[in-house]
Parts: sequence; C-alpha cells; structure tokens
Amino acid sequence: MAGLIIAPRARIFHGHEWVYATEIKKSFGDPQPGDVVTLKDFRDRPLGSAIYNPQSQIVARRFSRRRQDLDLDFFTRRIRQAIEFRQRRGIDDTLCRLVWSESDGIPGLIVDRYGEHLSVQTLTLAMDLRKELIRDALLALLSPKSIVLRNDSPFRKAEGMEPCIEMLHGENPGSFIVRANELNFDIDIFDGQKTGLYLDQLQSHAEVAMLAKGKRVLDCFTNQGGFALACAKAGAAKVTAVDVSASACEAARHNADINGLELEVLEHNVFDFLKHAKPDYDLIILDPPSFTRNKKTLMDAMRGYKEIHLRSLKLLEKGGILSTFCCSHHAGRELFLENLADASVDAKKSLRLIAEHTQRADHPVLVTIPETGYLKGFTVEVIATR
Repeated sequence: MAGLIIAPRARIFHGHEWVYATEIKKSFGDPQPGDVVTLKDFRDRPLGSAIYNPQSQIVARRFSRRRQDLDLDFFTRRIRQAIEFRQRRGIDDTLCRLVWSESDGIPGLIVDRYGEHLSVQTLTLAMDLRKELIRDALLALLSPKSIVLRNDSPFRKAEGMEPCIEMLHGENPGSFIVRANELNFDIDIFDGQKTGLYLDQLQSHAEVAMLAKGKRVLDCFTNQGGFALACAKAGAAKVTAVDVSASACEAARHNADINGLELEVLEHNVFDFLKHAKPDYDLIILDPPSFTRNKKTLMDAMRGYKEIHLRSLKLLEKGGILSTFCCSHHAGRELFLENLADASVDAKKSLRLIAEHTQRADHPVLVTIPETGYLKGFTVEVIATR
C-alpha cells in the first residue's frame, strides 16, 4: 500500500486525525487522489490508514489506527456503530444525523435521516468515489425508500469536486412532513434549502422555547422558523420571525399554517431590521448562518456578531432575554462569549448567563478534533441597565 511519512511534531501525534501538506516528510508507492494510504512516522512506525487527496489542504485524513481498507464491510460496520451510539444516547434515530464525518470514523461522510428518507453528503474525494458502497451499506442497515446525494456543499470545492444533487437510490421523495419537538415541518431534501431542517439545533429550539411563554419573541435569521415555531407552541404572546430569504420566509409561514400557529414573518435584512426596530421584545434569538469559513475572515465575522449583539441588547429592557448562536468552529466558545460581553459593555447592559447551548448529541464531538465541536450558544438575561 502506498503511504506517507509524517514529519515530527505534526498534529497527528497529538491526537488529531488530519495531515496537512507541510506535515508530510515524503510519500512512497505513488499514492493517487482518493486512495487509502498507510501513514508512518519518521522512524517508519505505522500510524494507521488514511484517505488521501493532494488537491486538498488536508492531504490525508486518518480513519483507522491499523491497516484498513474502505470496503463494504468497513462502511457497514462503522455506520452500524454510529446508529447504535445514537440509540444508546436516547436520540430519535428516525430524525437525526446518523453519521457525522470524523466523529463517526468516516471522514467526509454525512448521513441525515428523515424517517424513510436519507440525505447523504460525500465531502471528501475518497467517500465520493465509494458512494455506491455507502449506498449498499445504508440499504442493508436501514432499507430507506430513497437516498438523496445532497452534494451542494461548498466544502467539496476544497477537495477539487463540483457540487451536485442527485438520487443515489429510489425516486425523488418531493416534499414531506417530519415531526420534531411536537411540531410538523414540511421539508424537501432534494430541492429544499439545506433540507430545511437544522438537526443540530433541535435541542436548542426546545431549550429556548421553555423561556418563551407570555413573551414577545423576535427570531432573527429564522430559516424555516425552527425557533419561532417552538416559541409560539410554548405560548409566546407574539412571535416575529425575520429572514432575508423569500423562500425561507414562505417556508416559515407554511410551517406555521400546518401547525395552526400564528407568526409574523418579515422578509428583511436582519442587520437593517435590528437597526431600525423598536424595543418591543422580551426575548430575541440570533441564529445566523456562519459569518466565516476560514481564519482569514474571522475578525470581520466577529465584527458582524458584535453588531447584531449590540443592536439586539439595545432593544431589551431589564428582564429581557437574548439567545445567541454561532456555528463557526473558527470562533471558539471563549471568543464568542467575549464578543457578547463586549457588546453588553457598549450597550450599557449587565447580563447574567442563564443557559449554554451546543449541538445535539447526534453531532458528537471528538476532544482531539476541535473542528467537530462547532456550535455554541448562550442565553443571557439583562439584569441591569446603566
């Protein structure tokens, strides 16, 4: 088997599973893009097996600490282990992320389950080249009616692959209803906006909704209305949902209708809306898309978070609540919390932390790969104004 000799002090010696070009001392055996390669240290000791793609900044991703091939048996075994993990955690495995890339030992493979239908992403070249094996493993384990290959992620570009959406098994299911947090959502995993349901936030929807009864709620960046609907269901006095996307607003209105709930849905740029809004809210929720995908733009992203934090806090009086979320792993927990604190100083508001949020357990975190723990959130209460 072809392989790579890893240079001393590479992060793989500290538990990380990624190898960058600068960490490779030399290659042997002429490895090809998408191949499985063996990794060795500078003393020729084996480090395990990895997938290889010299077109990517992450040249190799280790998936086993022993010699291992990516065959049907491998995929069946690893996917079964991922399913069993979620079952042990008590997660509803009919509506969840069944496979989460490195966190489940299959780098670049994501499998989301929506009842009888699966949405699959192959974000590394090695997984993409083996999508038929992945399909066969999923069919054997889950017998889904359909499998959508939802490969429209921008991350594919880093691996030298084009985006695409196609059927891997069965027929396009079209739109259908799924139920989460005692709410119905009409989703479309083939044509919808990122399938319309953020599985990683379902737990946070429920946690924030527990604070919403009797309150005037503003849900910013609402997408399909996840937070807004949960708050309305929990008995909020009024819920306003804002998103710049016309299709997202229409989806939120439709989901409100099928649940018999009342939302005020506004198609508006959130930054502008917050700038001109009146202080008519008791609970404000900020759940924006990632403001940065790399370290180069991190400071620009933090300025964006600071702006929406500041504008939101200015709309809240004593006793008001702000729930804010960040889904970029580049902005770590401490940096994001510091950003919120800085905004509170500028807004002349004192805040008390009343809840901390993270991604649902079907998106497990590896302690040696901080990138797997990307979602963080804080709910704070204004306890004084100056």
